[in-house]
Amino acid sequence: MRSRGITYDTGFFNGITSTHEPYDPDAVRHDLQAIRDDLHCTAVRLTGGDPQRLDLAARHAAALGLDVWFSPFSYEIEQDALLDLLVDCADRAERLRRQGARVVLVTGAELSLFTPGFLPGDTADARLRGLLKRDPHVLAGLPELPGRINAFLARAVTAVRARFGGPVTYASIHFEGVDWTPFDFAAYDVYRTRETAPHFEAGLRAMMASGKPLAITEFGCATFRGAADLGALGADIVEYEAGHPVRLKREYERDEAEQARCITELVDVFKNVGVDSAFLCTFACFHLPHRPEGEVDLDLASLGVVKVSLTGPEQPKRPRWTPKASFAALAAAYRSEAEPSSPSNTPLAVLEGEQE
Repeated sequence: MRSRGITYDTGFFNGITSTHEPYDPDAVRHDLQAIRDDLHCTAVRLTGGDPQRLDLAARHAAALGLDVWFSPFSYEIEQDALLDLLVDCADRAERLRRQGARVVLVTGAELSLFTPGFLPGDTADARLRGLLKRDPHVLAGLPELPGRINAFLARAVTAVRARFGGPVTYASIHFEGVDWTPFDFAAYDVYRTRETAPHFEAGLRAMMASGKPLAITEFGCATFRGAADLGALGADIVEYEAGHPVRLKREYERDEAEQARCITELVDVFKNVGVDSAFLCTFACFHLPHRPEGEVDLDLASLGVVKVSLTGPEQPKRPRWTPKASFAALAAAYRSEAEPSSPSNTPLAVLEGEQE
């Protein structure tokens, strides 16, 4: 693969809080250095809803020599406001590109679920639950979905290309029916499940039919036994109250080996099929901390390759995160393709550039 990557969450805002608190610039740089040096990644997909956070992380990543996939990921904002967000991000990505960084701009992610107006349903949860439970009201919107998605993306591509001179794509779900003509990459969030496993490779090859380089913008699984069969739905074992994760829906058995095995297998599949770029989801789920045995271990639902520690005055020496078995597995899979490392040639101006 040309780009061996991972996603890094700068904070997905759910209307109450974000999935990355506190957001410490020094800690972010430390994380990105581990992504480059220890995981042997050549690229990072930076996701989140705050353009300033994305900008800061992007400049750190670029200074480390990583390819930056600048990927705003919004929640429940209207389409015109989303377009404004994308234009803002295009300006920031262009400044970074002009300073010598390698940048791809991603014009949103999974819009049918997280943005009103593409599918029936008043909330993201209603749309997602409706699809999973095959609610006729939500399913009735599927035939019109590609037209709605592509109409918005046509506006978005026109707006961002007027400001950004680098490659552009969109992180899609397969049923959105994206027309890849105006984009530089075809890009999909792809999770293998028990049901899709028999035709998983064939599905990937079908995704390459557009003739554009194929990017897998998300893949992976959570950290409990049986998670590899569930794909992205492995994260759906958490109960939330007032926007905060509080407990698991039942008891689950921790299985780091299964997560590591799933990741290794998928990387091998992507190499064999000819995927251009792949981004494991994710480096860390900062909102799902690991807790000792006997306590609620929210990390079981995490797709991250590190387990995040609860920190504070009572644990002053506890590391912010520690690697899981999947960390070593991904590092080994990516190292097998890695070239000898060399110092970054990204100008220091990337870190010293103007912020907004």
